[in-house]
Amino acid sequence: MALLPSPLCSPCHHRAAPAPLPAPTAASARHRRGSLRLAAAGSRSGPTAETKPRPTSADRRRCECFDLHRQLIPYAEAYCWQKSIVERRKGLIDTREDHSDTLIALQHPPVYTLGTDSKKEYLHFDKEDAPFEIHHTNRGGEVTYHGPGQLVMYPIMNLKYHKEDVRWYFRSLEEVIIRALKSAFSIKATRVEGLTGVWVGDQKVAAIGIHGSRMIVYHGLALNVTTDLAPFKMIDPCGIKDRGVGSIKEILQKASGAREIDDASLMDTAYDSMMKEFAELFQLSLDFSPDCSFQ
Repeated sequence: MALLPSPLCSPCHHRAAPAPLPAPTAASARHRRGSLRLAAAGSRSGPTAETKPRPTSADRRRCECFDLHRQLIPYAEAYCWQKSIVERRKGLIDTREDHSDTLIALQHPPVYTLGTDSKKEYLHFDKEDAPFEIHHTNRGGEVTYHGPGQLVMYPIMNLKYHKEDVRWYFRSLEEVIIRALKSAFSIKATRVEGLTGVWVGDQKVAAIGIHGSRMIVYHGLALNVTTDLAPFKMIDPCGIKDRGVGSIKEILQKASGAREIDDASLMDTAYDSMMKEFAELFQLSLDFSPDCSFQ
C-alpha cells in the first residue's frame, strides 16, 4: 500500500456515515445533546494549581464537543475536519469572536501516521507495501499507530484563553490522562523524563502530538484502551526503541488474572473519565453537539 499524502479538504460534511461500533451504553449516551510545529521539550513537571479563584460553571469557557468515541472515522476525514475548524477559528481571532474551544473524540480504522520528525528507519516495512494506510501529518513527533480500541481526542484550543505556553499544554494533556487512569481504573500512570506521553511502568499507554498556529493548537492524544498492540511491533512508536506499548485492558487483565473485560464498557468508562478530567483541568464548560458535520 503506497504512502498517502496529507488529504485535500473536500467537502467533509458530505462524507459517508462512519462504520459504527456497538451501540453506546448509558454511560456515554448521557453526554449527548441532541506555522508552528510542536513537540514536547523542557521540564517534566505537571500543571500547578492556579492561585486565582476558580471560575464558576457559568464563567467557564465553552467547549463544543463531538462525541464519536464509539465510531471509526477515517484519519483523512478527521484531519480535514480539524483543519476546517482551525481555519474558521483563525478568522475569528482578530474580531475577538473566538468564544469556544472544540473537542472531538473518536476512533480510527488501522493507520500509521508520520509526524514532522519521522525517519524511515522507524518503519519496519516497505512503505510501498505497508500493512495499513500511511499518512504524513503536520503534528510534531514521529510515527505512531491508530486503530480500533484506541480513544483519540482532538482538542482544538486557543491558548490565549488558557495559558500561552506550549510546554504547559503538553503537561496538561498528560495530566488529564494520568488523572483519568487513576480515578477510573486505579492505574498509577506517570511521565518519563525527556519523553512525551503517559506511561505505566516501561509501557507507553498514551501518545501526544500537536501542531499550532497563532496559539490555536490541534491534533491531540491517543489512549490505548482495548487496542490490538501487534501493529506497534512493525514500527518504533514515537521513535522509541527500548520501551514497549501497553493498553488499559492489558494492564487490568494482568492485575486480575486475565478475567474477561467487556471492550465497549471499558471504552465508555475511559471516555467518561477523560472528558471529566479534561473539563476540570482546563476549566471548560462542555457543550455536546448533536451535529457532527464538518462545517
